[in-house]
Amino acid sequence: MDIEPLEILKWIGIVLAAGFIGYFGRYLAMFLIERLRRRKPGEPKSAPAPETGEARIEESRLKLEKKKAKQQVKQAKKAGRE
Repeated sequence: MDIEPLEILKWIGIVLAAGFIGYFGRYLAMFLIERLRRRKPGEPKSAPAPETGEARIEESRLKLEKKKAKQQVKQAKKAGRE
């Protein structure tokens, strides 16, 4: 079995190119993901959309509780001024 040196170099080049693309492709993907996470630091990270009605109800309940707590704090401050 006689393998030509040019054939060997071709396959070495293919393997090196695949490794290069794989390594830097992964590096680029991780960089882009991290950049998207840091893009808007003031905004919370978006959670996946709730799949069930129960999850939506729970989310609405938590929002209402948060609003009520905020109103109570506001009323307490207002009562303290008077």
